[in-house]
Amino acid sequence: FFFQAEDGLRDRSPSRGLGDVYKRQSLDYYLKNKPVDQIVQERPWLSKLMSGKSTMPGAKQNAVIQLRYRYQNNFSFFNGRKVVTYNNRSTIEQATFPWRSAHDGFALDEDRLIQNGITVTDNKKAVHSDAEVIQLTNLLNEQTSVLDEGFDEQFDQYLLKDGSGSTDDIQGLDYLVAIDPTTGTVGGIDRSVAANSWWRNNVNLGLTTTKDTGTIIDKMETTWRACTRNGGRPNYIMCGSDFLDGYRNFLLKTYGTIYIDNGSQFAPEGGSTGMKFKGVPMVWNPTFDDLSSYSATFPKRCYFLNMKYISMKEIEGQGKISRKPPRPYDRYEHYWGLSWRGALCMSRSNCHAVLVLA
Repeated sequence: FFFQAEDGLRDRSPSRGLGDVYKRQSLDYYLKNKPVDQIVQERPWLSKLMSGKSTMPGAKQNAVIQLRYRYQNNFSFFNGRKVVTYNNRSTIEQATFPWRSAHDGFALDEDRLIQNGITVTDNKKAVHSDAEVIQLTNLLNEQTSVLDEGFDEQFDQYLLKDGSGSTDDIQGLDYLVAIDPTTGTVGGIDRSVAANSWWRNNVNLGLTTTKDTGTIIDKMETTWRACTRNGGRPNYIMCGSDFLDGYRNFLLKTYGTIYIDNGSQFAPEGGSTGMKFKGVPMVWNPTFDDLSSYSATFPKRCYFLNMKYISMKEIEGQGKISRKPPRPYDRYEHYWGLSWRGALCMSRSNCHAVLVLA
């Protein structure tokens, strides 16, 4: 941008003159009146995925994951001259996850900039005043801040959904670790086929939290063993408000206390560090509550995940990047945007689980 200052706002005074006073007053006003974000919240799922993300080269359509789904052994005992056999083994299956493109952006027209004390011109010889710099920074700070936070808010939600809203949507956790893992095609592999049962996640529904007779601990224990048998113990537990409250209240009402064993024995845990199960922190995800209109069960859900087998793959050079499209020739408006391209991938299914309260 090039900015043309009004003569009355230019600083022609000494270092402590009118321009300096104006600048300090504008900064003080901004700092005192900087908006306090009333809607920002933690996004543990997005944070977890981004902390372990990897890159992939640009592909025609999909991120491809190689899976070993069987050993197809030809094992046998033999004695003496007994004939043994050999076979041709086919042990690899490919899972394909389509990469998607995400965008968010905002526009500022020149009239709005002028209303904020900023004069925009195409004259490359134009100069700007301190006042215009301050006002432009304030305006852009607010716009870019809400752009970034708004992008993350929506991105986080879609990373939890199943991608069924649009053919352009990313396929998120509800697609990978499904409430009904015996239906649908995930990563190009049909889960409804009995021969592909190895590609189904664990699921346990209808957990109850009634004092003394609740099934929540029993079902969490059996589900934990099912996950551990396939690929290792879960290392990330994420749940909604209803599930976390039900877990805590069942322990308190049934046992009268919550005790800690440092994760060395079977024991539900709690205390100043938060709720745990098997030594793994139970992370409360507030976005689950936001998705209650998408699925009423989301606040009641708990996911046992092994993050070794779920990952975010960004196309190289196409992670979350800022965009600045040129101004169109027939409109005095300027644009800013964010874009992202990648896929959420899973390399093993039967080590994950979803549990849902009744």
